[in-house]
Amino acid sequence: MTRRPRLTAELVRRVHRDLADPGPMQRQKNVPKSWFAVTARSLRAALAPGEPLWVFAFGSLIWRAPIAFSDRRTGLVRGWHRAFCLGWDTRYRGNVDQPGLMLSLDRGGSCKGVALKIAPERLDADLVRLLEREPPIMPRWVNVATDTGPLRAIAFVAERGYAGYVGGLSETEIADRLAVAVGFWGSMAEYLLNTVEHLERLGLHDRHLWRMQDLVAERIAARQPDTGAGR
Repeated sequence: MTRRPRLTAELVRRVHRDLADPGPMQRQKNVPKSWFAVTARSLRAALAPGEPLWVFAFGSLIWRAPIAFSDRRTGLVRGWHRAFCLGWDTRYRGNVDQPGLMLSLDRGGSCKGVALKIAPERLDADLVRLLEREPPIMPRWVNVATDTGPLRAIAFVAERGYAGYVGGLSETEIADRLAVAVGFWGSMAEYLLNTVEHLERLGLHDRHLWRMQDLVAERIAARQPDTGAGR
């Protein structure tokens, strides 16, 4: 990495708490089990004969995937930008008192990310596993420009009409949330740091996330001073 984020693993440790899994959030409870298989069949039916299924990753799917992808390519999607607009997480990286705000794609601009290919021989099972891991969102098709040519991929986009879409927050308000939210998977600060570091390693600099990690680091350092414990 040519740049070192101000947010560090040591700052992330100051926020961490061990929390038990509180169970599914309400929007997860409202989704019938059959939805995942039905959605997977719908997505597969949209593929041309012999066309592979690619998934456009812009956040934790880059570094915490539930399945093994058979190929990956960095690429650019136009018309969408990476944003903390998916909420509110009261389970994985947030709780009812301090809910988390996850990354999704919002309208406008562009987004650099990673196109991930699902192995054809595992398509049915892996696609269902992927849908179960993501919020109950119907993925949309996006066009990805890569160094080896354009391809079509699905992306988990929080459309503005979606019940979990959160818009209109300033960077300051978002940073205030990310600096304190913790769930049973870990903290939002950890989620942010991992995403920033993995994008940088791929040569995909995101100016918004870079500003955000700086703001979150500033808040953690001010609220959770280093006591030297454990040294």
